[in-house]
Amino acid sequence: MNNLMTVEHLSVKYGNNEVLSDIHFSVEEGDYIGLVGANGSGKTTLIKALLGLLPLNGGTVRFEGDRRIGYLPQAAISADALFPAEVSEIVATGLLGLKRFPRFILKSDQIAINDILRRLDIFHLKQKRLGDLSGGQQQRVLLARAMVAKPSLLILDEPTSALDPKVREDFFELIGDINQKDRTTIILVSHDMESVLTHATKVMMLDRRLLFFGSTEAFVEQHFEKGGFH
Repeated sequence: MNNLMTVEHLSVKYGNNEVLSDIHFSVEEGDYIGLVGANGSGKTTLIKALLGLLPLNGGTVRFEGDRRIGYLPQAAISADALFPAEVSEIVATGLLGLKRFPRFILKSDQIAINDILRRLDIFHLKQKRLGDLSGGQQQRVLLARAMVAKPSLLILDEPTSALDPKVREDFFELIGDINQKDRTTIILVSHDMESVLTHATKVMMLDRRLLFFGSTEAFVEQHFEKGGFH
């Protein structure tokens, strides 16, 4: 596999408080990485640092080749039933970052929007308002927005935290399918350890430092003994 991203000696501070220290790992094309850790361990901070949304106190994030990233942030679901935008309009915003001013949605863009709506089985919702959809449907729409520009890396921050168990499992199945069939590299932040161990091929565990990064099988061998987590 080819290297997609290399992180070396990354550290991030909020004021005088160092929240990430000496983080180093590489992401390969086709990886499905489950990023886990307790609250306050630095998971979302790491994601924002990788995306360039936070300044680094030290270290580097280096991309090899295509730097196109799709991002589904934490708590992205709108609870506003009156939210006026239609599904197709929301997904279209995922293409605007690629355009120079003035930013228009072209016929070719509409084809891409329709393609991703079909891919995620929500084409029938195209003209619905986001606020009228269920939580699982909303999350698929926002995933479509993150994917419409065909990113090489898809980053999802707690995408299933607001979903019920059945919808959550369906969403994990969908992400696994995107990884396997589309060969999209995935970094998924989740508190759902069972789902991460079921679906992800690699596990990254943080507690302000990198505690583990490797295959899911190696993580299970190292941290689970006689059915207990260690």
